[in-house]
Amino acid sequence: MRVAVIDSGGANIGSVRYALDRLGADSVLTGEAAVIRACERVILPGVGVASVAMARLRALGLVEVLRTLEQPILGICLGMQLLFESSEEGDVELLGRLKGRVARLPEAPGVRIPHMGWNHLAIRRESPLLDGIESGAQCYFVHSYAAPVSADCIASSAHGVPFAAVVQRGCVAGAQFHPERSGAVGARLLENFLRSGCA
Repeated sequence: MRVAVIDSGGANIGSVRYALDRLGADSVLTGEAAVIRACERVILPGVGVASVAMARLRALGLVEVLRTLEQPILGICLGMQLLFESSEEGDVELLGRLKGRVARLPEAPGVRIPHMGWNHLAIRRESPLLDGIESGAQCYFVHSYAAPVSADCIASSAHGVPFAAVVQRGCVAGAQFHPERSGAVGARLLENFLRSGCA
């Protein structure tokens, strides 16, 4: 299976590809629309600022490609946030594949922003993407903004307030945590995505 890893400029691209290699996937780092459309799976990684990431996707001519892509796509960290309609971070329009607005996590006593470190998942509904992953499983997060717990949220976590940790609507999915840095749980999520793709 060939997997397109979109060259979004994120610092986690190398580790995502290494995680895919360990699962036996043939990944290609690309910013070319034709290559992306020809692959069976697409991963949109991301670390950084939403407005900068969207500007890069526009410069590569990939915004409409990603809005109309029919094969399974998985957004990781900022890449997951880009799948939503808009973000408070720079008040930017995103890809609109999922409904909702990404918002900054609220600061509170004892709640540090950014949210950084290991945290638990709470499974909200069954999905092939979560096969073999149970409530209480721990994953590694690094983020200051988060998507809402909506109908598309299949697993949540909490840092002061609940937020979407894994989302899926049809062939569009995302993980706010870093599966490439989350040990066996992250590897299982990636393996599930490669195997099942769509809900």
